[in-house]
Amino acid sequence: MSSIHDINKDVVAKLRHALYDLNPDTILSVMDEVFSPHAAIHLTHPFGDLTGPKELFKTAYQPLIHAVPDLERRDFIVMAGPSNTEGDWVGCGGHYVGVFEQPWLDIPPTCHPVAMRFHEFFRVEGGRITEMQAIWDIPQLMMQARAWPMSPSLGVEWMIPAPATQDGLSLSPRDDNRAEASQKLVLDMLNGLSKHADHGPEAMTLDAFWHPKMTWYGPAGIGTNRRISGFRNWHQIPFLKAMPDRGSASDNCHHFFADGDYVAVTGWPNMRMTISGDGWLGIAPAGQPLTMRSLDFWRCENGLIRENWVLVDILHVYHLLNVDVFERMREFTIDRQAVRPPL
Repeated sequence: MSSIHDINKDVVAKLRHALYDLNPDTILSVMDEVFSPHAAIHLTHPFGDLTGPKELFKTAYQPLIHAVPDLERRDFIVMAGPSNTEGDWVGCGGHYVGVFEQPWLDIPPTCHPVAMRFHEFFRVEGGRITEMQAIWDIPQLMMQARAWPMSPSLGVEWMIPAPATQDGLSLSPRDDNRAEASQKLVLDMLNGLSKHADHGPEAMTLDAFWHPKMTWYGPAGIGTNRRISGFRNWHQIPFLKAMPDRGSASDNCHHFFADGDYVAVTGWPNMRMTISGDGWLGIAPAGQPLTMRSLDFWRCENGLIRENWVLVDILHVYHLLNVDVFERMREFTIDRQAVRPPL
C-alpha cells in the first residue's frame, strides 16, 4: 500500500513530467490540476511571493519558456517526508536545460545550451500543492552568458552532478527508521556547527559527521568544495568571518524531512545574521543585518554525510544590501542588451 509520501510524490510528478515533455499550450492546465488555486508561492529574487498557479506561470515560467523554447526539466533528487514542524513535503532538485535563445531578466541569450539548477520544495495537502518554495540559480545562468557582474567564486563553478549513488529519485519503498537516522545525523551536525560562536571551530567536530570525501555543492557565486578542508577554506571560514553571529531566523520556520539516505531543510527565511566582518562575496563589513533563504539536500552514507546540495538566494542577499545585481549586469553587458540606454 502506498504511503502518503509516495502519493504526494505522484502529485508533484505530474508537474515534473509536464515540464520535461513541455507543451507550452498545456502546461498551465497541469499546474491548475496539481496546485491549489490559492497556493502560496515563494520564489527566488526577483520574482518574490505569488499566489496560485496562474501567477506562477505568468510571472516565472512563461517568460522562461519564451527565452528557452525547448525548456526541459531534469530532476536528480525527488524525496518526500513529514516535516519535523508542520506538514508533508516533497523536495526536488535538478536542472532546467535548453537553448537560451531570447533575453530573460535582461540576461543576454547565448544561442547555446544552458543549465540552471533548481531546488523546489512543495507542501502537499489533500492531493494538491498548497505551498511552493523555490530557488532557481539565476547567477549560474548569468555566468554561462558571461554576464555575472559580482565577485568571482572561491569554489569551483560547474554543472552540479546528480548523487554519486544514482538513487536520488528515491524509488524504493519508504523506510521510516532509515529516514529518521539520516535526519538525526544532519540535525546533530547542525547543532555542532552552532557551537562555533561560543567555542571556536574545533567545537563543531566536523570529522564526526562528514565523510572524508564529502562534496559541498554550493550556489553560483560561492561554488563547489570537496573534502572538509575545501569546505572550510572556500566557504565556511569566509562565511563565519563575515557573519560570526549566524543563527536561525526562527526555529519554527524550519521544515526538516527525510527519505531514506536523503535529508532536506527549507525555511523562508531560515538564517539571520549581521555582516560585521570581511571576506564573503567581496561584501564590505557594514554591520548590515540580513536574513537568508536556503534550500538544502544532504545524502548520508554509512553514518556520515557524503554529499550536500545547497542553494542560497544570493540575489536576495544583494537586494537586502541595496545592491541591484540586475542593474549592474545591464551596465556590464550594455553592448549586448536588446535595448541600449542612451550614453
